[in-house]
Amino acid sequence: MKDKKSLIIYFSRADENYAVGYVEKGNTEYVAEYLKEFTNADMFKVEPLVPYAKDYQTCIEEAKERIGNAPIKNKIDDISEYEVIYILTPIYWGTYAPELETAIKDLDFSSKTIRIITTHEGSGLANVVKDIKNLCKGANVLDNAMAIVGSKAKDSRNVVENWVKEL
Repeated sequence: MKDKKSLIIYFSRADENYAVGYVEKGNTEYVAEYLKEFTNADMFKVEPLVPYAKDYQTCIEEAKERIGNAPIKNKIDDISEYEVIYILTPIYWGTYAPELETAIKDLDFSSKTIRIITTHEGSGLANVVKDIKNLCKGANVLDNAMAIVGSKAKDSRNVVENWVKEL
């Protein structure tokens, strides 16, 4: 996989994170940076048009309201040059962050390979793999997705390296 042209699409949020407290960089962003180190993939950070509240409880309520309608600052228009797409997201309400859906829902995933990583504090992969398979028609969504406990994301470099080497 690491010899193929790759793109990391990720959503990550700083401020107050569950079980971590206030952070300057979101858990998923640490993982995305480690992944880039081992794959040399291009990166695209999905950012909400309207930032989430800084406190965790308000943020998750806002995320619930944004399901199905989460505007983002910038979109990716074309992924045709990539063979492998890595999708990284925290778990929000049992699946990916709403902004991630906005970023990828209109892309052509025909003949792309997708690998998934989630960050969580007990949800594991939740419904992300199933939901990505439903959203990314024509893609080969690999079942060896990885779930990283968010409070351990900052120290997950070796875990990410071993996961990359699996294929």
